[in-house]
Amino acid sequence: MEFLSKRLQAKFGGGYSVQNLFYMRQFYMIYPALLEIPPIFHASRGKSLPTTAHFQNQISHAMRGITGEGLERAVTIGKFNPNLSWTHYRTLLRVEKPEARAFYEIEATTNNWAARELERQINSLLYERLSLSKDKDGLMKLATKGQEAQKPGDAIKDPIIMEFLGIPIAHQLVETQLEQALIANLQSFLLELGKGFAFVSRQERITLDGDHFYIDLVFYHTVLKCYVLIDLKVGKLTHQDLGQLQFYVNYFDRERLSQGDHPTIGLILCTDKNDAVVQYTLGKGQNERLFASRYKLHLPTEAELRAEIRRELGRFSPSSTAVVREEIGGPITYEAMILEYVRAHGRIERKHVIELCGLSPPQAGRFLRKMEHSGALKRLGTPPRWTYYYRVS
Repeated sequence: MEFLSKRLQAKFGGGYSVQNLFYMRQFYMIYPALLEIPPIFHASRGKSLPTTAHFQNQISHAMRGITGEGLERAVTIGKFNPNLSWTHYRTLLRVEKPEARAFYEIEATTNNWAARELERQINSLLYERLSLSKDKDGLMKLATKGQEAQKPGDAIKDPIIMEFLGIPIAHQLVETQLEQALIANLQSFLLELGKGFAFVSRQERITLDGDHFYIDLVFYHTVLKCYVLIDLKVGKLTHQDLGQLQFYVNYFDRERLSQGDHPTIGLILCTDKNDAVVQYTLGKGQNERLFASRYKLHLPTEAELRAEIRRELGRFSPSSTAVVREEIGGPITYEAMILEYVRAHGRIERKHVIELCGLSPPQAGRFLRKMEHSGALKRLGTPPRWTYYYRVS
């Protein structure tokens, strides 16, 4: 490769470094049919056209007038797409799974993502976050059609990544500061929320018999045809928070809906939550319209995101869990999950193992001791009873 690089640069000038040649080869291997004429242009013109620069200009001109659903139909995975630059394609090359790469290709085109936004969405494992609640058919649609919001749960991400706010991790936030930061970065927040969200208002006032109440953020979802009320919390979710959100949703359903609007959706953004509290507070039926998502103020490492995703696996059936485990990197043992967490954080407690693996306290303790005896982990100091700290040996 180095010899070829030197020959090409001597003959044609710059642009043929070893790294670029590697990208070119990888590009050809992954997109072998890139220059084939997309079927939509055959159908629209009724004849085949040569793949020349003039033809590519015609494609670009035709594509500029295509938006929304028409653009989605125009996207043919693995074929020439004039809306994606070389930087886009080079970013897509880093995605190993073909179905995930296809998903990002569709989303980058239909949502007009810049290359930097595409890179951010890949780094935040958007595909894996959306695939949490999908069965095999849902995952196939995700890879071939991108994100489609057909019911309220399809539009909600968990966790929500908000590193664009630039707030230090250790900073003591209050809800008004978080709200102000989101308004100041509204475009980035809308991109993170996903397709269909339109901003309506902040601190929307509700007045009942002289008492005033304020909803932090109000959005309208143009695909689901419904209001989305967002309540911000800087601490752990409580059942009182859910009751308050239920009140807001009920009020909007009775007083604010217009003809054609669907029932209102409520979303609480919090730093932590207890899923059992959510389930018992809402009961059956209500959890289809009220949601709670964790938010993160920094772009997590891949290990942290995988740990977050695995913590959510317990909410789904065993069959769905198996699919998600496969989607996020193949069959994963408890030992691999623990070591991955320790490499990211430097140490682990028994409570972390309980959350990460879904084990009971005695099981988690026995598993840590087993890994210690095998030499995979090493205990640090002599902590209090039932608390163990370990690091990778």
